[in-house]
Amino acid sequence: MTALLRTVLAALTAVVVTAVVTAVAPAPASAAPASTTSAVACATDPATPKRQLRAMWISSVANIDWPSRTGLSVSAQQAEFRAWLDLAVAKRMNAVIVQVRPTADAFWPSPYEPWSQWLTGTQGTNPGYDPLAFMVSEAHARNLEFHAWFNPYRVANNDDPSKLVSTHPARQHPDWRFAYGGKLYYNPGIPAVRDFIEDAIMDAVTRYDVDGVHLDDYFYPYPVSGQAIPDSAAYAQYGGAFPNIADWRRDNVNLLVRELGQRIHTAKSWVSFGISPFGIWRNSSTDPLGSRTSGLQSFDAIYADSRQWVKQGWIDYLAPQIYWHIGFSTAAYEVLTAWWSDVVRGTGVQLVVGQAAYRAGASGQEAAWQDPAELSDHLYDNRKHPEIAGDVYFSAKDVKADRIGAITKLVTDHYAKPALLPSRGSGAAPAAPSITSATAGSNGVQLTWTGSGTAYAVYRVAGTPPSADPCFFADARNLIATTRQTSYTDPGGGASTYYVTALSRTHQESAPSAGRASGGTGGFSVVIDNADASFTASASWGTSSYSTQAHGADYRFADPVAASDPAWFRAAIPSAGSYRVEVWYPANAGYNGSAPHIVAASGGNQTVNVDQRTGGGAWRVLGTYTLAAGTYNVVGVSRWTSATGYVIADAVRITKV
Repeated sequence: MTALLRTVLAALTAVVVTAVVTAVAPAPASAAPASTTSAVACATDPATPKRQLRAMWISSVANIDWPSRTGLSVSAQQAEFRAWLDLAVAKRMNAVIVQVRPTADAFWPSPYEPWSQWLTGTQGTNPGYDPLAFMVSEAHARNLEFHAWFNPYRVANNDDPSKLVSTHPARQHPDWRFAYGGKLYYNPGIPAVRDFIEDAIMDAVTRYDVDGVHLDDYFYPYPVSGQAIPDSAAYAQYGGAFPNIADWRRDNVNLLVRELGQRIHTAKSWVSFGISPFGIWRNSSTDPLGSRTSGLQSFDAIYADSRQWVKQGWIDYLAPQIYWHIGFSTAAYEVLTAWWSDVVRGTGVQLVVGQAAYRAGASGQEAAWQDPAELSDHLYDNRKHPEIAGDVYFSAKDVKADRIGAITKLVTDHYAKPALLPSRGSGAAPAAPSITSATAGSNGVQLTWTGSGTAYAVYRVAGTPPSADPCFFADARNLIATTRQTSYTDPGGGASTYYVTALSRTHQESAPSAGRASGGTGGFSVVIDNADASFTASASWGTSSYSTQAHGADYRFADPVAASDPAWFRAAIPSAGSYRVEVWYPANAGYNGSAPHIVAASGGNQTVNVDQRTGGGAWRVLGTYTLAAGTYNVVGVSRWTSATGYVIADAVRITKV
């Protein structure tokens, strides 16, 4: 959010409410499937909902959140973005909404629009990598949904077209644009413009594995006193069917929303389409269908008929920016959550609330926003409305700032447990997975399973119940993790029984696996991940989370050299005997075709060469070896190979046989 926008928002009065903050879209939700909850009436805890979208907007325009400034190196940009994702994980969020087209530009190599200036400082300059591909991969590696956020009409935050790169479509087609309020916009009333905007967005949708498409609240420009939108010529040319220019403008926006939704779902049925409109549609004093508010009306001011988008089912979710406190006389939070809940009820469109994290504890805000409980109280209010499927916070830097401890309180009060994402549509759930081991190791209980899900949910129940009670899975009290891997280490296991469910791409959940008590295999087994203290490697080994096949959050890599320089996995072997040794690595055509793996067996080191170009994302058996008792470096990954490509060290599993 620019300083100008913050100033406008700070100027809310009892007469006019002006929101100028962008938001992002989430994904629809549904109740947990019958396969996991059955028809049994289970007492659920409202503090641990089973499904809830929890997301934050990561803004790129004006370098609000990411990148923090222009001209950062590729490694610095990537490190910053990973840190934002790690923050989301730490706050038990499950999605991010990232601005990838802030000003008619692109955070990917688009054939339609130039590279964004917010990356390098110069519009049209290649940043040296594909940010969108990187961001999607990193989000999915942490099992975070990635929603791509597009601003449809804004061309520039100034009104000088000569500042655009010479190849910019807005320069090549001057008739497509207009200046208003010191900014440049594409004219929504020109059909060619609408087609172009849709094509530019669809390029990202079709080429990248995004989970959602999100539009913010910037449609026609917010009103500027004393200025008229200069689109009378376009109205004269294209608006003949409409008795007034206001209805024509609303129809232009409606056409974009309807057509874009159709194109998204035709291309990829699993991608969610949502919009984050201004928090007020119309006031009841103007329209009996409106809310009991007295602020700016987006239907009239920016020609956004958000209520119709819901009633017509053109979108999958709506995330109104309800950026006002409880009891605010002009636009009370609790009034608007009740009104929007009524609007979506029975439509199949999900409601997610845009939350003003930027206001909590900020100077110049009303007294209500100096109360650390204000944001948390918003989520208590949400519990009154089953239609509300989650929340999105503007923006990432304010989540990180945690002024007056408002975010910490919110997380403590409402996000004590993970939550599954709301399910979308009515697709079939995957088959139930099967737990293959649940054994105590040096780092906790190591679980492994087989299954066909896109992701998995791991549940832990104390003790050894005789059977799986459907109520174990009715809320998130027993949910301990979600992951895209087929293994998980629970650091706080104890005497427990584990269950795993499989989730489809649209978050349909399978029946639970058979329960597996910790230590149920009866033998010794330990998993050592590259992130554990028992892993060591020289500074020549880099760290990456590029591949979604990684075990855990990341893995290590190094160039091959004519020297050993191994990365070592250290383990405490309880007794001399035979042990099966397995390795886990992400595979890639560019990785090493003959990576030497050293096993410190009793009779001397044994070396096994592994082709890391294939067979990744699963345990791969090196062999069964006689190991001595004691704590020592058991398995090493050497760089000494004549084969080309990175040598990878990720995880090792050692099991007594």
